[in-house]
Amino acid sequence: MRRPTPDAPLLRWFASSGLFVMPQAAAPIAFALVALPLTGDAASGAAMMLAMTLAQVVGAVPITRFGRRFSPVPFVRVLIGLRTLALVAIAVLAGIGAPFALVVSGAALAGLVNGAAFGTLRAVLNHLVPASRLPRALGIAATLNEVTFVASPVLAAALGGISPQAAVWSMVVLGMGPMFLLPRVASATAPGPERRRSRMRLTPSIALWLTCAAASAAAISAIEIGAVSMAVSFGLPATWGVLFPVALCVTSICGGVWVSVRNRVPRRRTVLAWLAITALGVASVGFGNSVAATVVGALLVGAVLAPLATYYSLILDRLVDPEHRAEVFALLRTASALGIITSSALISLVSLPATFAVVITMMTVVLLLAGSVFTTAWVQARRRRLAREADALRDLEPDASVPGGQDSRAVHGATPVGHPDSTDPERTAEEHAGIPG
Repeated sequence: MRRPTPDAPLLRWFASSGLFVMPQAAAPIAFALVALPLTGDAASGAAMMLAMTLAQVVGAVPITRFGRRFSPVPFVRVLIGLRTLALVAIAVLAGIGAPFALVVSGAALAGLVNGAAFGTLRAVLNHLVPASRLPRALGIAATLNEVTFVASPVLAAALGGISPQAAVWSMVVLGMGPMFLLPRVASATAPGPERRRSRMRLTPSIALWLTCAAASAAAISAIEIGAVSMAVSFGLPATWGVLFPVALCVTSICGGVWVSVRNRVPRRRTVLAWLAITALGVASVGFGNSVAATVVGALLVGAVLAPLATYYSLILDRLVDPEHRAEVFALLRTASALGIITSSALISLVSLPATFAVVITMMTVVLLLAGSVFTTAWVQARRRRLAREADALRDLEPDASVPGGQDSRAVHGATPVGHPDSTDPERTAEEHAGIPG
């Protein structure tokens, strides 16, 4: 019998990760198609999306904490099974013409377990690859997710032309894929009683990167949700609105490929540049006043989407203990959902330019916060390095108490400056601030 290759479990995880996001990616189209015959208004599908997203925010952390008593792989299979049942209920209720409120409830049930399932699924990856390969693995996962977000609406629209319920059934069939594809991971076990009872502390560093994730999600969703309105404002047919999300997705796929090939944790200045590019891209979209400027802005935001998402995942992975990874990744998913809710609410309640103004402000704030944290960490590390150098210089002076005027470093074992074991100031700052280079 042919033995599985060492990378087979990782490949199965990649497939599971790509299929996991399919229901969320197809939901805007599928829910609109389901809502149209029930309410007479395709815009009612937004109520289903809102119910799914809000339920995800509510259920992410409590369900994740509850699941710490179980092994992660079986637990995430159960959560995906529950989501699948909720999607089946939506298809059945829509097929029999049930009251729309019941269909919205089904969408809420589907979203309730989504955040916890995402966090647990992401935590499983740590058992499949070493830390040195995490950037590449996360880059591949981000690329597959973007491909799913591009293909799923097209599939939902094509099947929805046959039957609105067919679009939802595609979410059921493909969305349940991780239940069967997820590999068995012997090292992925439930934490012991003591670690299970411990609570994750929300440190300022964790809060910073969750806030950055929320701002990034708000920027992306403002472009995607406002795409049709922008096309109409330029005098184009509404169908041309797809141009801007597609431009964003194309460069985001390229960004994911770049992260995978590079397989390195970015330096601090690079992360700041990515945040600045996102803010610049949103400004170009919101205030460019032309189709070309809007497309360029969408390309800029998409280019750094996958690198930033990978960095958020990597830095949060380093800031928590292993038993809290699923919870912090569920919080990451929740932060992104809150960013989406923010943009959706602003577009619904105020004008599109006002929405982009708020999003630009959010990106500017997180850019300044991250810059101040990085600068403070660098200054503290520089002071520690200068103090070590001063100590080393004092040790260089001949010590009269040592026979023959021998260098006291040979007696006391001091490490010379510039020695391979001496500490790099940037690396020290990163370790103390919880920030990789």
